[in-house]
Amino acid sequence: MTEEKVNGKQLSHMFTEGAALLDKHAKKVDALNVFPVPDGDTGTNMNLTISSGVKEVQAHLSDHAGEVAKHFSKGLLMGARGNSGVILSQLFRGFAKAVEKEKELNTKVLKKALEEGVNTAYKAVMKPVEGTILTVAKDASQWSKKIPDDTSPADWLSKVVSNAKVSLEKTPQLLPVLKEVGVVDSGGQGLVYIYEGMLHALEGRNTHQNEESALPDLEDLVKVEHHQISHAPLAPEDITFGYCTEVMVKFDHEKANHLFDENVFREELSEHGDSLLVVSDDDLIKIHIHAEYPGNVLSKAQKYGSLIHVKVDNMREQHEALHREQNEAEVSTTPLQEETDRNSEREEVRADFGFVTVSMGKGIEELFKSLGASEVIEGGQTMNPSTEDIIHSIEKVNARHIFVLPNNGNIIMAAEQAAEVSGSHVYIVPTSSVPQGISALFAFDETGSAEDNLQAMKEAKEQVKTGQLTYAVRDTSIDGIEIKEGDYMGIAEKEIVASGQDITDVAKTLLQKLIDEETEIVTLIRGEEGNEETEQFMVTFIESIDDEVEVEVHQGGQPLYPFIISVE
Repeated sequence: MTEEKVNGKQLSHMFTEGAALLDKHAKKVDALNVFPVPDGDTGTNMNLTISSGVKEVQAHLSDHAGEVAKHFSKGLLMGARGNSGVILSQLFRGFAKAVEKEKELNTKVLKKALEEGVNTAYKAVMKPVEGTILTVAKDASQWSKKIPDDTSPADWLSKVVSNAKVSLEKTPQLLPVLKEVGVVDSGGQGLVYIYEGMLHALEGRNTHQNEESALPDLEDLVKVEHHQISHAPLAPEDITFGYCTEVMVKFDHEKANHLFDENVFREELSEHGDSLLVVSDDDLIKIHIHAEYPGNVLSKAQKYGSLIHVKVDNMREQHEALHREQNEAEVSTTPLQEETDRNSEREEVRADFGFVTVSMGKGIEELFKSLGASEVIEGGQTMNPSTEDIIHSIEKVNARHIFVLPNNGNIIMAAEQAAEVSGSHVYIVPTSSVPQGISALFAFDETGSAEDNLQAMKEAKEQVKTGQLTYAVRDTSIDGIEIKEGDYMGIAEKEIVASGQDITDVAKTLLQKLIDEETEIVTLIRGEEGNEETEQFMVTFIESIDDEVEVEVHQGGQPLYPFIISVE
């Protein structure tokens, strides 16, 4: 069944179906990432982003198509994670702007909206790269403009999907690295799934299934758990594990069936928090835990499949809000002058400068705080914080000028989007690694202006080289290096320079690539999977290259990367 116009209810269904089809294939999109690193998360990021949009639509049901698109765009904007998620949010931001006054959408309006989405997304990217999600969106829009206006929306969208698939298959011709590895662009593939799902909705095919109903028992258990906790006389500072973390994992059946043991997994997670609940069936795992570092929980869960319906709540903030509400109820007649005095006092103690950084691992968090970070967002590899996460951290910092250091190339766009929402007093230092973030903070001078410090920190981050030791999640060949699943990999900046089964051999090659005659300091940041033996080998090897190079070692505690290396 096709419709000549799309109303709000139908558009809502289209967005829901688009999200559902992407959700179904998120793991496949993750697997298309060029680098075989354990944080290949394009599908996960796009999935979480569009899920946020659908959630906002469902909270504001409307028959007005423009209103539905507006709420979808807002949800995407706030929930955007990773570069792919930010670009997706911008595509639908332009779409929503084009239809904001339209109660119903015909093909002519839809064509214009698709075009405006592409224009908005391209403007949001400083240096657009062809052969990516941007190209697939642009090609689909340009071809769609040739379709007659009197075509039904369903027939029009069918042609959009077909042309998007043609464009996707051409992405390896535009990006040589895609051709070398033998994959199409992951973001472009994610967008094709979304368009396909939207088409299914117009054609009356229902791909969306309420997967949460497959495991109904966990919700009741969580309610009981939270009921007990809510009546406990805890102050916010007494909460040991501060983040209520809930996540569902859709099994990757090629790997998970012979690896997953619910009891073993539950025992493994118990080391990371309390109030733990784990329920699983043949297709899904549902997890609830109060953890201090939710990113570590998500990393362990992701070994078994794609993450869906992630929810992390800061319980300390919730308790503080509850206490405030109770106090306000007790002194509900607080004079206006007292409130004014409190606001004035807060303004008087406001700092000139504040810092928001992103990191994973307790040791790295403590290191950033020792360098002056006001707020450290739990995130980075695997778990990219959303635009909303960054905005919330910015709001907590009581400073006239706030610098945000993303410390990950896949978080920079979300940080920039957060700064746009937050105001002109927020500055982005586009750090793409933890070593760059540390170097930037060292360059800060509290006697300088915000503009001078921004420039100094940008320059400082360019003076450090970053190396990473991690492992491969699949077989591939890139830059002439044959890589097998499970191999250790050495990454210098953005280039894989070594691969093998012996971590010390890989570390040796990586250090040789990073260290030169100008090197003065090498800092090793040891992760969860790093060990003293490898650490000592690296220290000794560095000293053998140049005994005048200063070597520092920090316990970072980061997952997935046994060692992060900073070379200055």
